Amino acid sequence: MEIETKNQYRLRVETCIGTIIDVHRSITITCENEKILSQFENLRQAVNEMDMSQVSEQDVVLVEQATNALLNEFRPVFNGGFCVPIYESIRH
Repeated sequence: MEIETKNQYRLRVETCIGTIIDVHRSITITCENEKILSQFENLRQAVNEMDMSQVSEQDVVLVEQATNALLNEFRPVFNGGFCVPIYESIRH
């Protein structure tokens, strides 16, 4: 696997993790939420240390699909006006 492909995979997975962290931070700041955020921060670090040559396109797609499914679960919270938008504009 070429280095550029590995870097793209890493970036895609890191973006998913970062988005989840941003959503959780925007919803509430509680002790339980901090535990969840800590686990996602640990996951982010683990991705930095992963051997991306062992990762396939399908693996990354599964992470992206899982992230989208989780974000869809939060849709009612944001559509209901309970939270403000996380980002000022569409990121990608």
